[in-house]
Amino acid sequence: MSSSPAHADAPDLHALAERIKAWGGELGFQQLGITDVDLGEDEARLARWLAAGRHGEMGFMAKHGTKRTRPAELVPGTVRVISVRLDYLPAEVETLATLENPEAAYVSRYATGRDYHKLMRKRLATLAKWIEAETGPFGYRAFVDSAPVMERALARKAGLGWVGKNAMLLNPQAGSLFFLGELYTDLPLPVDEAFASEHCGSCSACRTACPTGAIVEDRVVDARACISYLTIELHGAIPERYREAMGNRVFGCDDCQLVCPFTRFATPTTEPDFTPRHDLDRASLLALFAWGEEEFLDKTAGSPLRRTGYERWLRNLAVGLGNAPWSEAIEAALKARLPYPSDLVREHVRWALARQREKRRQIIAIS
Repeated sequence: MSSSPAHADAPDLHALAERIKAWGGELGFQQLGITDVDLGEDEARLARWLAAGRHGEMGFMAKHGTKRTRPAELVPGTVRVISVRLDYLPAEVETLATLENPEAAYVSRYATGRDYHKLMRKRLATLAKWIEAETGPFGYRAFVDSAPVMERALARKAGLGWVGKNAMLLNPQAGSLFFLGELYTDLPLPVDEAFASEHCGSCSACRTACPTGAIVEDRVVDARACISYLTIELHGAIPERYREAMGNRVFGCDDCQLVCPFTRFATPTTEPDFTPRHDLDRASLLALFAWGEEEFLDKTAGSPLRRTGYERWLRNLAVGLGNAPWSEAIEAALKARLPYPSDLVREHVRWALARQREKRRQIIAIS
């Protein structure tokens, strides 16, 4: 954030805040709120989570110290955060049908289309330019899941929702199927009221639905057991105790969101960038396992799927194939990958082959 004047000639800040919210709507954001930078309670909660080792291999969660929970340490001069949400659920996307088909590959719904980071950053930059036209130069910096930012805590304080039992930000009109972005600023804008109440009540559908029991307490997820972590963030072998529970989930997991009662209120997005590409909302495990590395790089260009890299992509798909019903085609595809020059891939392929062969033996025994 560059230095800026004291904004002595700035327009009425209350009127400006209302214009900012209107501009947010014009830019396609479903909601925009403004908050201060006091995250003391959330800082303590994060410290306990880190001390328990629940971040697993995500060293970046602890790397930046208090910059994550003290915005002015990350961007000097920050006194307010403008928080936005953008819904991402594509219309007519195959979700439950894919999840319930053990031969299909389930990709988390946020990742079936193009990457959201650039789209949201561009719109936040446009918002900043519109503000600057009113105030003159001011200090700001935009973030979209790209820096040590407590985005859910800030969104909650900005009135965008409450933190549910699955540790996701929940909104009564959208569930949790949306992206968050932030604009740190030195403008002393009036703040919105934090979401006053939590509407989870006695519902524990998310905790019950979690395939691996990763939601260890209300609002506490142990990443080391979470399928999203296992398929995206974990670089090594997926612990065998979680492989069967992964089912056909090869990139992320939406179970705790899909069962949330508020998800039924989610409105399909109109953003063309979030439309599924390459049939990623319904593709078969075998079809994706057949991609060569060049094809993977080509078809995941501008996609969140690039985060795994090809090696871990094959690792995840091998687990899915091991969990699928036996078929000659699946067994043949796994055998063809046995010579692959990666210990990580070969280990998961061998595990999957053992599962497939056992299922074949069971079929023969029954018949």
